[in-house]
Amino acid sequence: MTPTLVISIISVYFLVLILISWFTSRGADTHTFFTANRQSPWYLVAFGMIGASLSGVTFISVPGNVGKIGFGYFQVVLGYILGYWAIIGILMPLYYRLNLISIYTYLEQRFDFWSYKTGAFFFMVSRTIGSSLRLYLAATVLQLFLFDAWNIPFYVTVATTIVLIWLYTNKGGIKTIVWTDTFQTFFLVSAVVIAVWQIASRLGLSFSEMVDAIEQSRYSQIFYFDDVNSPMYFWKQFIGGAFIALTMTGMDQEIMQKNLTCKTLGEAQKNMFWFSLTLVFVNLLFLALGALLYLYAEQHAISIPAVSDELFPYLALNEFSLLVGIFFILGITASSYASADSALAGLTTSFCIDFLNFKNKPEVTRKRQKLIVHIGFSLLFLIIILIFKEVNDRSVIDAVLGVAGYTYGPLLGLFAFGLFTKRQVRDRIVPIVCLLSPAISYLLSTNSKAWFNGYVFSFEILLVNGIITFIGLWLISRKAEKTQTL
Repeated sequence: MTPTLVISIISVYFLVLILISWFTSRGADTHTFFTANRQSPWYLVAFGMIGASLSGVTFISVPGNVGKIGFGYFQVVLGYILGYWAIIGILMPLYYRLNLISIYTYLEQRFDFWSYKTGAFFFMVSRTIGSSLRLYLAATVLQLFLFDAWNIPFYVTVATTIVLIWLYTNKGGIKTIVWTDTFQTFFLVSAVVIAVWQIASRLGLSFSEMVDAIEQSRYSQIFYFDDVNSPMYFWKQFIGGAFIALTMTGMDQEIMQKNLTCKTLGEAQKNMFWFSLTLVFVNLLFLALGALLYLYAEQHAISIPAVSDELFPYLALNEFSLLVGIFFILGITASSYASADSALAGLTTSFCIDFLNFKNKPEVTRKRQKLIVHIGFSLLFLIIILIFKEVNDRSVIDAVLGVAGYTYGPLLGLFAFGLFTKRQVRDRIVPIVCLLSPAISYLLSTNSKAWFNGYVFSFEILLVNGIITFIGLWLISRKAEKTQTL
Protein backbone atom coordinates (compact mmCIF):
# COMPACT_ATOMS: atom_id res chain seq x y z
CA MET A 1 0.00 0.00 0.00
CA THR A 2 1.54 3.30 -1.12
CA PRO A 3 1.64 6.40 1.08
CA THR A 4 -0.39 8.25 -1.57
CA LEU A 5 -3.22 5.73 -1.30
CA VAL A 6 -3.14 5.88 2.49
CA ILE A 7 -3.29 9.67 2.61
CA SER A 8 -6.13 9.63 0.06
CA ILE A 9 -8.15 7.22 2.22
CA ILE A 10 -7.61 9.30 5.36
CA SER A 11 -8.43 12.54 3.52
CA VAL A 12 -11.76 11.22 2.25
CA TYR A 13 -12.52 9.82 5.69
CA PHE A 14 -12.02 13.18 7.36
CA LEU A 15 -13.98 15.01 4.72
CA VAL A 16 -16.93 12.80 5.66
CA LEU A 17 -16.40 13.56 9.36
CA ILE A 18 -16.32 17.29 8.67
CA LEU A 19 -19.46 16.97 6.55
CA ILE A 20 -21.23 15.19 9.44
CA SER A 21 -20.01 17.95 11.74
CA TRP A 22 -21.45 20.62 9.45
CA PHE A 23 -24.90 19.01 9.41
CA THR A 24 -25.04 18.31 13.15
CA SER A 25 -23.66 21.64 14.36
CA ARG A 26 -26.04 23.97 12.54
CA GLY A 27 -27.61 26.29 15.08
CA ALA A 28 -25.51 24.84 17.88
CA ASP A 29 -24.71 26.84 21.02
CA THR A 30 -22.69 25.91 24.11
CA HIS A 31 -25.68 24.03 25.56
CA THR A 32 -25.70 21.88 22.42
CA PHE A 33 -21.94 21.35 22.73
CA PHE A 34 -22.33 20.05 26.31
CA THR A 35 -25.65 18.14 26.21
CA ALA A 36 -26.79 17.72 22.55
CA ASN A 37 -30.05 19.23 23.86
CA ARG A 38 -30.75 15.76 25.35
CA GLN A 39 -32.17 14.52 22.05
CA SER A 40 -29.76 11.71 21.07
CA PRO A 41 -31.33 8.38 19.97
CA TRP A 42 -30.25 5.70 22.48
CA TYR A 43 -29.25 3.18 19.80
CA LEU A 44 -26.83 5.63 18.17
CA VAL A 45 -25.25 6.37 21.54
CA ALA A 46 -24.91 2.64 22.28
CA PHE A 47 -23.31 1.80 18.95
CA GLY A 48 -21.02 4.83 18.96
CA MET A 49 -19.82 4.09 22.48
CA ILE A 50 -18.24 0.85 21.23
CA GLY A 51 -15.71 2.81 19.20
CA ALA A 52 -15.08 5.33 21.97
CA SER A 53 -14.61 2.62 24.62
CA LEU A 54 -12.38 0.34 22.56
CA SER A 55 -10.06 2.92 21.02
CA GLY A 56 -6.83 2.24 19.17
CA VAL A 57 -5.50 0.48 22.27
CA THR A 58 -7.94 -2.39 21.77
CA PHE A 59 -7.50 -2.34 18.02
CA ILE A 60 -3.73 -2.80 18.19
CA SER A 61 -2.67 -3.95 21.65
CA VAL A 62 -5.34 -6.56 22.46
CA PRO A 63 -4.57 -8.71 19.37
CA GLY A 64 -0.85 -8.20 19.97
CA ASN A 65 -1.09 -9.26 23.63
CA VAL A 66 -2.65 -12.62 22.68
CA GLY A 67 0.88 -13.87 22.02
CA LYS A 68 1.76 -13.20 25.67
CA ILE A 69 -1.41 -13.99 27.65
CA GLY A 70 -3.71 -15.81 25.22
CA PHE A 71 -7.36 -14.90 25.78
CA GLY A 72 -6.57 -13.84 29.37
CA TYR A 73 -7.81 -10.30 28.70
CA PHE A 74 -11.31 -11.76 28.38
CA GLN A 75 -11.33 -12.17 32.18
CA VAL A 76 -11.25 -8.36 32.39
CA VAL A 77 -14.01 -8.10 29.78
CA LEU A 78 -16.28 -10.37 31.82
CA GLY A 79 -15.72 -8.05 34.76
CA TYR A 80 -16.79 -5.12 32.59
CA ILE A 81 -20.34 -6.52 32.45
CA LEU A 82 -20.69 -6.36 36.23
CA GLY A 83 -19.38 -2.79 36.25
CA TYR A 84 -21.72 -1.63 33.48
CA TRP A 85 -24.76 -3.12 35.19
CA ALA A 86 -23.81 -1.34 38.42
CA ILE A 87 -23.82 1.90 36.41
CA ILE A 88 -27.30 1.09 35.09
CA GLY A 89 -28.73 0.41 38.54
CA ILE A 90 -26.88 2.90 40.76
CA LEU A 91 -25.26 5.82 38.94
CA MET A 92 -27.58 6.54 36.01
CA PRO A 93 -30.69 7.04 38.17
CA LEU A 94 -28.69 9.46 40.33
CA TYR A 95 -27.38 11.51 37.41
CA TYR A 96 -30.77 11.82 35.72
CA ARG A 97 -32.57 12.64 38.97
CA LEU A 98 -30.16 15.51 39.63
CA ASN A 99 -30.27 16.63 35.95
CA LEU A 100 -26.48 16.91 35.79
CA ILE A 101 -24.36 18.26 32.94
CA SER A 102 -21.07 17.53 34.69
CA ILE A 103 -21.39 14.44 36.86
CA TYR A 104 -18.93 15.89 39.38
CA THR A 105 -21.45 18.50 40.50
CA TYR A 106 -22.96 15.58 42.45
CA LEU A 107 -19.92 15.76 44.74
CA GLU A 108 -20.62 19.43 45.46
CA GLN A 109 -24.23 18.71 46.34
CA ARG A 110 -23.28 15.73 48.50
CA PHE A 111 -20.18 17.23 50.15
CA ASP A 112 -18.89 20.69 49.24
CA PHE A 113 -16.58 22.81 47.08
CA TRP A 114 -13.23 21.04 47.52
CA SER A 115 -14.65 17.52 47.08
CA TYR A 116 -16.29 18.69 43.85
CA LYS A 117 -13.11 20.28 42.47
CA THR A 118 -11.01 17.28 43.53
CA GLY A 119 -13.28 14.86 41.64
CA ALA A 120 -13.23 17.01 38.50
CA PHE A 121 -9.44 17.41 38.76
CA PHE A 122 -8.83 13.66 38.95
CA PHE A 123 -11.08 13.08 35.94
CA MET A 124 -9.12 15.60 33.91
CA VAL A 125 -5.78 14.06 34.89
CA SER A 126 -7.07 10.54 34.18
CA ARG A 127 -8.72 11.27 30.86
CA THR A 128 -6.03 13.61 29.57
CA ILE A 129 -3.30 11.03 30.13
CA GLY A 130 -5.39 8.04 28.98
CA SER A 131 -6.69 9.67 25.81
CA SER A 132 -3.28 11.08 24.94
CA LEU A 133 -1.76 7.60 25.15
CA ARG A 134 -4.52 6.18 22.95
CA LEU A 135 -3.96 8.88 20.38
CA TYR A 136 -0.22 8.28 20.61
CA LEU A 137 -0.81 4.74 19.37
CA ALA A 138 -2.66 5.88 16.26
CA ALA A 139 -0.06 8.52 15.50
CA THR A 140 2.74 5.96 15.91
CA VAL A 141 1.13 3.59 13.41
CA LEU A 142 0.56 6.38 10.88
CA GLN A 143 4.15 7.53 11.37
CA LEU A 144 5.61 4.06 10.93
CA PHE A 145 3.67 3.12 7.80
CA LEU A 146 3.07 6.47 6.16
CA PHE A 147 4.87 9.61 7.26
CA ASP A 148 8.32 8.03 7.76
CA ALA A 149 8.29 7.31 4.03
CA TRP A 150 7.92 11.06 3.43
CA ASN A 151 10.45 12.05 6.13
CA ILE A 152 7.77 13.96 8.03
CA PRO A 153 8.65 14.43 11.76
CA PHE A 154 6.53 12.68 14.40
CA TYR A 155 5.43 15.95 15.99
CA VAL A 156 3.94 17.07 12.66
CA THR A 157 1.99 13.79 12.45
CA VAL A 158 0.61 14.30 15.96
CA ALA A 159 -0.20 17.97 15.43
CA THR A 160 -2.05 17.20 12.18
CA THR A 161 -4.02 14.46 13.89
CA ILE A 162 -5.13 16.75 16.72
CA VAL A 163 -6.00 19.65 14.41
CA LEU A 164 -8.31 17.37 12.42
CA ILE A 165 -10.10 16.26 15.58
CA TRP A 166 -10.47 19.87 16.70
CA LEU A 167 -11.96 20.89 13.36
CA TYR A 168 -14.91 18.50 13.45
CA THR A 169 -15.65 18.77 17.19
CA ASN A 170 -15.23 22.50 17.67
CA LYS A 171 -18.81 23.68 17.16
CA GLY A 172 -21.21 20.78 17.64
CA GLY A 173 -19.36 19.10 20.51
CA ILE A 174 -21.12 16.08 21.95
CA LYS A 175 -24.01 16.32 19.45
CA THR A 176 -21.57 15.90 16.57
CA ILE A 177 -19.64 13.18 18.40
CA VAL A 178 -22.71 10.97 18.89
CA TRP A 179 -23.02 10.81 15.09
CA THR A 180 -19.32 10.70 14.14
CA ASP A 181 -18.65 7.94 16.68
CA THR A 182 -21.42 5.87 15.10
CA PHE A 183 -19.78 6.33 11.71
CA GLN A 184 -16.36 5.47 13.11
CA THR A 185 -17.54 2.40 15.04
CA PHE A 186 -18.88 0.95 11.79
CA PHE A 187 -15.40 1.04 10.25
CA LEU A 188 -13.72 -0.23 13.40
CA VAL A 189 -15.90 -3.35 13.61
CA SER A 190 -15.85 -3.86 9.83
CA ALA A 191 -12.03 -3.77 9.84
CA VAL A 192 -11.83 -6.58 12.39
CA VAL A 193 -14.48 -8.72 10.68
CA ILE A 194 -12.76 -8.37 7.29
CA ALA A 195 -9.33 -9.14 8.79
CA VAL A 196 -10.62 -12.30 10.52
CA TRP A 197 -12.36 -13.44 7.34
CA GLN A 198 -9.29 -12.82 5.15
CA ILE A 199 -6.84 -14.56 7.49
CA ALA A 200 -9.12 -17.58 7.89
CA SER A 201 -9.40 -17.79 4.11
CA ARG A 202 -5.63 -17.66 3.65
CA LEU A 203 -5.24 -20.40 6.25
CA GLY A 204 -7.85 -22.46 4.34
CA LEU A 205 -10.24 -22.58 7.31
CA SER A 206 -14.02 -22.57 7.35
CA PHE A 207 -15.74 -20.82 10.28
CA SER A 208 -16.01 -24.01 12.36
CA GLU A 209 -12.43 -25.00 11.47
CA MET A 210 -11.25 -21.56 12.46
CA VAL A 211 -12.93 -21.89 15.87
CA ASP A 212 -11.34 -25.33 16.34
CA ALA A 213 -7.90 -24.08 15.29
CA ILE A 214 -8.04 -21.20 17.78
CA GLU A 215 -9.36 -23.47 20.55
CA GLN A 216 -6.59 -26.03 20.02
CA SER A 217 -3.82 -23.43 19.81
CA ARG A 218 -1.63 -22.34 22.70
CA TYR A 219 -3.27 -18.92 22.54
CA SER A 220 -6.76 -19.94 23.63
CA GLN A 221 -6.41 -19.99 27.41
CA ILE A 222 -8.97 -17.69 29.03
CA PHE A 223 -9.00 -18.49 32.75
CA TYR A 224 -6.02 -18.38 35.10
CA PHE A 225 -6.75 -19.91 38.50
CA ASP A 226 -3.42 -21.60 39.29
CA ASP A 227 -1.34 -18.87 40.93
CA VAL A 228 -2.96 -16.26 43.18
CA ASN A 229 0.27 -14.26 43.09
CA SER A 230 0.18 -13.92 39.30
CA PRO A 231 -1.16 -10.69 37.76
CA MET A 232 -3.27 -12.91 35.46
CA TYR A 233 -5.13 -14.63 38.32
CA PHE A 234 -8.84 -14.71 37.43
CA TRP A 235 -10.28 -12.84 40.40
CA LYS A 236 -7.71 -10.05 40.05
CA GLN A 237 -8.63 -9.59 36.40
CA PHE A 238 -12.40 -9.97 36.89
CA ILE A 239 -12.70 -7.65 39.89
CA GLY A 240 -10.31 -5.20 38.29
CA GLY A 241 -12.41 -5.22 35.10
CA ALA A 242 -15.61 -4.55 37.04
CA PHE A 243 -14.14 -1.51 38.76
CA ILE A 244 -12.40 -0.28 35.62
CA ALA A 245 -15.81 -0.22 33.90
CA LEU A 246 -17.50 1.35 36.91
CA THR A 247 -14.97 4.16 37.19
CA MET A 248 -13.73 4.68 33.62
CA THR A 249 -17.32 4.74 32.34
CA GLY A 250 -19.71 5.51 35.19
CA MET A 251 -17.49 8.11 36.91
CA ASP A 252 -16.00 9.50 33.72
CA GLN A 253 -17.46 12.69 32.27
CA GLU A 254 -16.42 11.78 28.71
CA ILE A 255 -18.46 8.57 28.51
CA MET A 256 -21.35 9.58 30.77
CA GLN A 257 -21.78 12.81 28.85
CA LYS A 258 -22.94 10.73 25.88
CA ASN A 259 -25.37 8.75 28.02
CA LEU A 260 -26.80 11.95 29.47
CA THR A 261 -27.69 13.15 25.96
CA CYS A 262 -30.44 10.49 25.80
CA LYS A 263 -33.98 11.78 26.24
CA THR A 264 -34.89 9.76 29.35
CA LEU A 265 -33.31 7.60 32.03
CA GLY A 266 -34.98 4.52 30.53
CA GLU A 267 -33.40 5.13 27.14
CA ALA A 268 -29.98 5.73 28.72
CA GLN A 269 -30.22 2.46 30.67
CA LYS A 270 -31.31 0.61 27.53
CA ASN A 271 -28.30 2.07 25.74
CA MET A 272 -25.88 0.91 28.46
CA PHE A 273 -27.40 -2.59 28.65
CA TRP A 274 -27.07 -3.33 24.93
CA PHE A 275 -23.68 -1.64 24.79
CA SER A 276 -22.37 -3.91 27.58
CA LEU A 277 -23.44 -7.09 25.79
CA THR A 278 -22.21 -5.98 22.37
CA LEU A 279 -18.84 -4.97 23.79
CA VAL A 280 -18.24 -8.52 25.07
CA PHE A 281 -18.68 -10.02 21.60
CA VAL A 282 -16.57 -7.32 19.93
CA ASN A 283 -13.70 -7.91 22.38
CA LEU A 284 -13.95 -11.65 21.75
CA LEU A 285 -13.62 -10.88 18.04
CA PHE A 286 -10.44 -8.89 18.70
CA LEU A 287 -8.97 -11.79 20.68
CA ALA A 288 -9.83 -14.23 17.89
CA LEU A 289 -8.08 -11.88 15.47
CA GLY A 290 -4.98 -11.93 17.68
CA ALA A 291 -4.84 -15.73 17.72
CA LEU A 292 -5.24 -15.85 13.93
CA LEU A 293 -2.46 -13.31 13.44
CA TYR A 294 -0.02 -15.46 15.42
CA LEU A 295 -1.15 -18.68 13.73
CA TYR A 296 -0.67 -17.06 10.32
CA ALA A 297 2.79 -15.78 11.27
CA GLU A 298 3.83 -19.24 12.49
CA GLN A 299 2.55 -21.00 9.37
CA HIS A 300 4.35 -18.57 7.05
CA ALA A 301 7.56 -18.30 9.14
CA ILE A 302 7.10 -14.57 9.69
CA SER A 303 9.17 -13.08 12.50
CA ILE A 304 7.09 -11.62 15.32
CA PRO A 305 7.96 -7.93 15.94
CA ALA A 306 9.74 -7.16 19.21
CA VAL A 307 6.86 -4.83 20.11
CA SER A 308 3.61 -6.83 19.99
CA ASP A 309 1.60 -3.69 19.11
CA GLU A 310 3.26 -3.73 15.66
CA LEU A 311 2.11 -7.24 14.64
CA PHE A 312 -1.35 -6.37 13.31
CA PRO A 313 -0.18 -3.23 11.43
CA TYR A 314 2.73 -5.09 9.85
CA LEU A 315 0.67 -8.02 8.57
CA ALA A 316 -2.31 -5.88 7.50
CA LEU A 317 -0.19 -3.51 5.45
CA ASN A 318 2.44 -5.92 4.11
CA GLU A 319 1.04 -9.46 3.96
CA PHE A 320 -2.70 -9.34 3.39
CA SER A 321 -4.88 -8.06 0.55
CA LEU A 322 -5.41 -4.42 -0.33
CA LEU A 323 -8.93 -4.64 1.15
CA VAL A 324 -7.52 -5.60 4.57
CA GLY A 325 -4.97 -2.79 4.35
CA ILE A 326 -7.60 -0.19 3.51
CA PHE A 327 -9.91 -1.27 6.30
CA PHE A 328 -7.00 -1.46 8.71
CA ILE A 329 -6.20 2.20 8.03
CA LEU A 330 -9.88 3.07 8.44
CA GLY A 331 -10.14 0.94 11.57
CA ILE A 332 -7.10 2.34 13.40
CA THR A 333 -8.14 5.86 12.45
CA ALA A 334 -11.73 5.30 13.56
CA SER A 335 -10.86 3.57 16.82
CA SER A 336 -8.37 6.20 17.89
CA TYR A 337 -10.33 9.26 16.81
CA ALA A 338 -13.62 7.97 18.26
CA SER A 339 -11.93 7.89 21.65
CA ALA A 340 -9.97 11.11 21.33
CA ASP A 341 -12.77 13.31 20.00
CA SER A 342 -15.17 12.47 22.83
CA ALA A 343 -12.34 12.90 25.35
CA LEU A 344 -11.67 16.37 24.00
CA ALA A 345 -15.35 17.27 24.32
CA GLY A 346 -15.62 15.70 27.78
CA LEU A 347 -12.55 17.52 29.10
CA THR A 348 -13.74 20.81 27.64
CA THR A 349 -17.16 20.32 29.23
CA SER A 350 -15.74 19.43 32.63
CA PHE A 351 -13.35 22.38 32.73
CA CYS A 352 -15.99 24.86 31.57
CA ILE A 353 -18.72 23.65 33.94
CA ASP A 354 -16.58 22.63 36.91
CA PHE A 355 -13.96 25.37 36.93
CA LEU A 356 -15.28 28.34 34.91
CA ASN A 357 -18.81 28.51 36.37
CA PHE A 358 -20.54 28.67 32.98
CA LYS A 359 -23.97 28.61 34.58
CA ASN A 360 -23.93 32.35 35.32
CA LYS A 361 -22.24 33.67 32.17
CA PRO A 362 -23.73 35.12 28.96
CA GLU A 363 -23.56 33.01 25.79
CA VAL A 364 -20.96 35.27 24.12
CA THR A 365 -18.56 34.78 27.02
CA ARG A 366 -19.28 31.04 27.15
CA LYS A 367 -18.47 30.60 23.46
CA ARG A 368 -15.18 32.49 23.74
CA GLN A 369 -14.03 30.63 26.84
CA LYS A 370 -15.14 27.27 25.46
CA LEU A 371 -13.03 27.90 22.35
CA ILE A 372 -9.96 28.72 24.43
CA VAL A 373 -10.39 25.65 26.64
CA HIS A 374 -10.94 23.40 23.59
CA ILE A 375 -7.70 24.65 22.02
CA GLY A 376 -5.88 24.37 25.35
CA PHE A 377 -6.68 20.68 25.80
CA SER A 378 -5.71 20.00 22.18
CA LEU A 379 -2.27 21.47 22.86
CA LEU A 380 -2.00 19.49 26.10
CA PHE A 381 -2.68 16.27 24.17
CA LEU A 382 0.19 17.15 21.83
CA ILE A 383 2.65 17.77 24.68
CA ILE A 384 1.78 14.54 26.54
CA ILE A 385 2.07 12.41 23.39
CA LEU A 386 5.52 13.80 22.60
CA ILE A 387 6.68 13.16 26.17
CA PHE A 388 5.28 9.62 26.16
CA LYS A 389 7.11 8.82 22.93
CA GLU A 390 10.40 9.55 24.67
CA VAL A 391 9.80 7.44 27.80
CA ASN A 392 7.49 4.59 26.71
CA ASP A 393 8.86 1.08 27.21
CA ARG A 394 5.62 -0.85 27.83
CA SER A 395 2.66 -2.17 25.88
CA VAL A 396 0.24 0.74 25.48
CA ILE A 397 -2.73 -1.15 26.93
CA ASP A 398 -0.73 -1.86 30.11
CA ALA A 399 0.26 1.79 30.34
CA VAL A 400 -3.30 3.09 29.93
CA LEU A 401 -4.86 0.69 32.43
CA GLY A 402 -1.92 1.10 34.79
CA VAL A 403 -2.43 4.86 34.92
CA ALA A 404 -6.17 4.35 35.44
CA GLY A 405 -5.58 2.26 38.54
CA TYR A 406 -4.03 5.23 40.30
CA THR A 407 -6.00 8.18 38.93
CA TYR A 408 -9.52 6.73 39.06
CA GLY A 409 -9.16 5.27 42.57
CA PRO A 410 -9.92 8.58 44.35
CA LEU A 411 -13.04 9.01 42.19
CA LEU A 412 -14.20 5.53 43.19
CA GLY A 413 -13.66 6.35 46.87
CA LEU A 414 -15.42 9.72 46.65
CA PHE A 415 -18.51 8.43 44.87
CA ALA A 416 -18.73 5.30 47.06
CA PHE A 417 -18.48 7.36 50.26
CA GLY A 418 -21.17 9.72 49.02
CA LEU A 419 -23.54 6.95 47.94
CA PHE A 420 -23.14 4.44 50.75
CA THR A 421 -22.71 6.59 53.85
CA LYS A 422 -24.62 9.48 55.37
CA ARG A 423 -21.57 11.14 56.84
CA GLN A 424 -20.10 14.50 55.90
CA VAL A 425 -16.38 15.14 55.39
CA ARG A 426 -14.05 17.92 56.39
CA ASP A 427 -14.12 19.25 52.88
CA ARG A 428 -10.78 21.12 52.82
CA ILE A 429 -8.88 17.93 53.71
CA VAL A 430 -10.42 15.87 50.86
CA PRO A 431 -7.74 16.86 48.27
CA ILE A 432 -5.00 15.67 50.64
CA VAL A 433 -6.71 12.29 51.13
CA CYS A 434 -7.17 11.89 47.37
CA LEU A 435 -3.50 12.68 46.69
CA LEU A 436 -2.21 10.37 49.41
CA SER A 437 -4.35 7.40 48.29
CA PRO A 438 -2.65 6.85 44.90
CA ALA A 439 0.75 7.37 46.53
CA ILE A 440 0.03 4.70 49.16
CA SER A 441 -1.39 2.39 46.47
CA TYR A 442 1.74 2.80 44.36
CA LEU A 443 3.91 2.05 47.40
CA LEU A 444 1.92 -1.13 48.07
CA SER A 445 2.09 -2.20 44.43
CA THR A 446 5.83 -1.70 44.00
CA ASN A 447 6.65 -3.53 47.25
CA SER A 448 3.95 -6.21 47.17
CA LYS A 449 6.32 -9.09 46.33
CA ALA A 450 8.46 -8.44 49.37
CA TRP A 451 5.66 -7.47 51.75
CA PHE A 452 2.94 -9.97 50.76
CA ASN A 453 4.78 -13.22 50.10
CA GLY A 454 5.24 -12.80 46.35
CA TYR A 455 1.82 -11.28 45.64
CA VAL A 456 1.74 -9.05 42.54
CA PHE A 457 -1.05 -6.51 42.06
CA SER A 458 -2.87 -6.31 38.75
CA PHE A 459 -5.91 -4.22 37.84
CA GLU A 460 -7.33 -4.74 41.35
CA ILE A 461 -5.00 -1.96 42.52
CA LEU A 462 -7.85 0.34 41.42
CA LEU A 463 -10.12 -1.21 44.06
CA VAL A 464 -7.37 -0.99 46.69
CA ASN A 465 -6.90 2.68 45.82
CA GLY A 466 -10.64 3.30 46.15
CA ILE A 467 -10.77 1.54 49.53
CA ILE A 468 -7.84 3.58 50.85
CA THR A 469 -9.63 6.76 49.72
CA PHE A 470 -12.86 5.59 51.37
CA ILE A 471 -11.05 4.88 54.67
CA GLY A 472 -9.33 8.26 54.50
CA LEU A 473 -12.64 10.03 53.96
CA TRP A 474 -14.14 8.13 56.92
CA LEU A 475 -11.27 9.26 59.15
CA ILE A 476 -11.89 12.92 58.26
CA SER A 477 -15.69 12.61 58.40
CA ARG A 478 -18.27 13.45 60.99
CA LYS A 479 -21.88 12.48 61.43
CA ALA A 480 -23.99 14.69 59.22
CA GLU A 481 -26.03 17.19 61.18
CA LYS A 482 -28.58 17.30 58.41
CA THR A 483 -28.80 14.27 56.16
CA GLN A 484 -29.44 15.00 52.50
CA THR A 485 -31.04 12.18 50.53
CA LEU A 486 -29.74 11.84 46.99
